[in-house]
Amino acid sequence: MEPFKMIRYMDEQGNKQDIEGAEAITEDLAKAMYEKMTLVRTFDRKAISLQRQGRLGTYAPFEGQEAAQVGSASALKGEDWLFPTYRDHAATITFGHSLPRVFLYWNGRVEGCVAPEGKHIFPPAVPIATQLPHATGAALAEKWKGTDNAAIVYFGDGATSEGDFHEGMNFASVFKAPVVFFNQNNQYAISVHISRQMNSETIAQKSVAYGIPGVRVDGNDIFAVHFETKKALERARRGEGPTLIEAVTWRYGAHTTADDPTKYRDQEASVQKRPQIDPLLRLERFMKNEGYWDQDWAEEVSSKCAETIESAVAEMESFPEPNVEDIFDYVFEKPTWTIQQQKEEYLQLLRGNQG
Repeated sequence: MEPFKMIRYMDEQGNKQDIEGAEAITEDLAKAMYEKMTLVRTFDRKAISLQRQGRLGTYAPFEGQEAAQVGSASALKGEDWLFPTYRDHAATITFGHSLPRVFLYWNGRVEGCVAPEGKHIFPPAVPIATQLPHATGAALAEKWKGTDNAAIVYFGDGATSEGDFHEGMNFASVFKAPVVFFNQNNQYAISVHISRQMNSETIAQKSVAYGIPGVRVDGNDIFAVHFETKKALERARRGEGPTLIEAVTWRYGAHTTADDPTKYRDQEASVQKRPQIDPLLRLERFMKNEGYWDQDWAEEVSSKCAETIESAVAEMESFPEPNVEDIFDYVFEKPTWTIQQQKEEYLQLLRGNQG
């Protein structure tokens, strides 16, 4: 028997499964999920285009992982905490991050790390797995303050090879931190297949070592992701501690726009998999099966999302030029003499170049 059975609320053809909780799927929920997934996919494709044009820096695409991110982030409450990696902009956007500021982040602007007022969104974690202990700490702080706020932390399969993964899980388990550890198993940590990352059959089973629940969901089934994450968050709010969720998904493209995935995997096979596993296509099939689909509505959604993204790009590109002195002035409360010297030398260099 499979140690942690894959949970699905709909199969790859969009057929609703006979599983407890599936009755909670409504037309309004399906349409809201479709709209949000369309928005973030439009964002992702636009960001890649901007990078190729030299209008953004190196970018980490997520196409193929929309259901995992949108489904989980939409289960949060407004006062919860979200700890993303560098690939979880679909989750942060779903949770209410500003589209122009997410673009700004990929343009190397510090403003891109600043979440909207009242939103608890940690800056994207580029070092692998360091955000897990941070999320545990934030969750414990909420617990000690007596709130029912919880945290969700995102990480990839490669992060499970890092010490921070185990430290965060262990600490959260011991102190019953209200945190959900959300793993997106896209089966490649940069260029290394998961078979080289671990000898375990699943990531979910790693929960056993820490005495916490482990759940394995089809990460391309947005309803399975949404409702299982919601259950884990409710458990956290009741004071029952953390949950490890493994969402099995697939990233269609490169690790980043600086990467060539053909060097380490068969990209033609990735293209061939799309019709079966694509999360947006699966939701469309489900909506057609349930009688929710309206082609005119879908085209209107696509058009509105494109307009929204173009407006965000225009706002990002009209943002004031950065002050280069910020690089030096905010490393410490008071700059050290070494930083002050570097600043003076750099400004002198700039003046010389302008002259």
